[in-house]
Amino acid sequence: MTKDFNGVLKLETDGAIATVTLTRPDAFNAINADLRRALIDVVAHIDTLDNIRVVILKGEGRGFCAGADLKGGLDGLSTDHLLEAEYRPSLVGIANSSKLWIAQVHGAAAGVGAAFAMNCDMVVMADNASIYMAFAAIALVPDGGNTWLLLKGMGYHRALQAIIEGRKIPAAECLQYGLVNQIVPEDELDTATHDLAARIALAAPLAAAGAKKILRNIGEASFSEAFTQEAQIQGKLTHSADFHEGVQAFIEKRKPVFKGQ
Repeated sequence: MTKDFNGVLKLETDGAIATVTLTRPDAFNAINADLRRALIDVVAHIDTLDNIRVVILKGEGRGFCAGADLKGGLDGLSTDHLLEAEYRPSLVGIANSSKLWIAQVHGAAAGVGAAFAMNCDMVVMADNASIYMAFAAIALVPDGGNTWLLLKGMGYHRALQAIIEGRKIPAAECLQYGLVNQIVPEDELDTATHDLAARIALAAPLAAAGAKKILRNIGEASFSEAFTQEAQIQGKLTHSADFHEGVQAFIEKRKPVFKGQ
């Protein structure tokens, strides 16, 4: 069965496995208002489907997700209110869901798109794919829980460097740091992800959900708490001249000049 959400996302179900596909390929699946709403709706909808045990999250076209849609304009973009109201429900919903979510990543998972990938419970990545901390280019800190996810996977030193330098972390390093479960050639990505989903779907669902809940909550700070701290700092940074310069430089395809203002 296939269900469309806002024309930007589709949900397919097959037995115990659901597949959520971002369908804005011309925009590299950049997340606009329609897609933010669709992600909230699909995560909530899936949680009502008792027969679904595993969810695959992937993107259509040349990449997984380019992050927030900067070409949609600056109004309200990445503010703390927007993050809390329109990103938190889907991202924290995935973290708190009893379903097991698997990200299928090809091309780039950038910005908040990286958060959607890494926040899934497991990640299968093409060997030529990358996770890109794009925030530095527009004078922002990572949001969507990215700081928590990178810290857990890479440790403080590597995570801080990746954030400040705005690194593209290649697949091999993602595997080395524990950010993903496995990397495979791109032409084998779909098969490898579905094979993993099929194996996970055979596990005892209550035990699997219990293990997820324990591992998500035994750290010193929760994903949800990290999300809030990011949103608060991000809200202040979006009023800076550096942020506006970064976005304008992105649109004009030039190197930004930051002045610390």
